[in-house]
Amino acid sequence: MFSDFHTHSLLSDGELTPLELVRRYLARGCRLMAITDHVSYGTLARVIEALTQDCALAEREWDATVIPGVELTHFPPQAINAAAREAKELGARLVIVHGETIAEPVAAGTNLAALQSPHVDILAHPGLISLAEARLAASRGILLEISARKGHSLTNGHVVKAALQAGAKLLLSSDAHSPGDLLASRQAERILRGAGLTARQTKDTLTASPAALLARLGLPH
Repeated sequence: MFSDFHTHSLLSDGELTPLELVRRYLARGCRLMAITDHVSYGTLARVIEALTQDCALAEREWDATVIPGVELTHFPPQAINAAAREAKELGARLVIVHGETIAEPVAAGTNLAALQSPHVDILAHPGLISLAEARLAASRGILLEISARKGHSLTNGHVVKAALQAGAKLLLSSDAHSPGDLLASRQAERILRGAGLTARQTKDTLTASPAALLARLGLPH
C-alpha cells in the first residue's frame, strides 16, 4: 500500500481530470490520495468547489479516500497564512505550500511563513531548508515532502538529513502533473531509499507519516 497527497489535475496545470487521476491511481493500487491543484488567491473558491465535488463522487462510487486540497504556489510569504486559512474555510481539507525549491524562483521566506501557519499541513519540496525551520516543522506537526518530481527532487537528501536531525516527519509525494508521473509501490520505496532513508525509515515514511497526516486532518486512519 502507498499513498500520494500531492497531485495536480487539469483544474490547474495537470493533464487529467480529477476523476481520471483517481481511476489511474486506483489501477496502480493507490487508494489514499489527495488532489492539490495550484491556486492563486483569485482561484481559491473555484478550484476548491470543483475538487470537493469530484472527490466526494470518487469516494461514494469507488473504494478510495480522495482528499480535496490546494497548493499555494508562489504566494508572497506575508499572504500565506491568510490564504491557507481561507482555503480551509472554503472546504479544502489539505493545504500544501509550494516550498523554496531550488528549481524555481520561490520568494525567500516562503518556508518560514508556511511553517508558522496553523492552517498549513505539508511543506512541499522545501529545498535547502534550514535546521531551525525543520525543527519548527517538527514542533508544529507539519510534514516535509520528499519529492518524486524532477528538479524538486534535487535536494531530497538535504531535506531528509535536516528532518531526521530535527525529528520532523517526512512524506513522499509525486507532485504528479501527467499519467507518467504517478507512483507505484516499488518506485516509492526506491525513491525514499535513494534519498538516504534506511529500510525501516522508508517503511515508517510510507505508513506512519500518512497516518499522522490523516490524524492531523481529522480523518479516519
